[in-house]
Amino acid sequence: MRAHNGMRPLDIVILLKIISLGDTAWQYRDLSAKLYISISEVSESLSRSHTAGLIDESKKKLRLTSLMEFIEFGFSYVFPVIPGQIVTGIPTAHSHPFYKNQFSGSVDYVWKYEEGPIRGLSIEPLHKGVPQAALEDEKLYLLLSSIDILRVGRSREKKMALEQLKIIILK
Repeated sequence: MRAHNGMRPLDIVILLKIISLGDTAWQYRDLSAKLYISISEVSESLSRSHTAGLIDESKKKLRLTSLMEFIEFGFSYVFPVIPGQIVTGIPTAHSHPFYKNQFSGSVDYVWKYEEGPIRGLSIEPLHKGVPQAALEDEKLYLLLSSIDILRVGRSREKKMALEQLKIIILK
């Protein structure tokens, strides 16, 4: 067994995709195709998540409480972000349509994507396939945008994002 060298941002994307699939049966190749990553990356990621205690031995059942604890208390420290330059992209964080109605932000945040609908400060996605994957899965898009709020948001925004994440993850 390989040594655990820590979680990677992609690991969270894969775990959130599993959550977005709900009770739908999935295989590694399904995650690979839907997240634009290789099957070997999926396999290695799920092994890291198992070692970290976020998924069971079968690598099929998430340990949701543990995942939520990691997201709430460690995520922003392990995967911080500094917004970049203004680019065209897909709205994320409090610029996501769900949150846009809740908060009045003076600046938009986006994942760089040439065909994106708005311009804003760029946020590095947790994986390069995130913009495309989010466009194809609304639930995943909301989860990833909520995660980005934890990375760049203010207290009130973070509180609401955590509440939304708990509703979806711990349901």
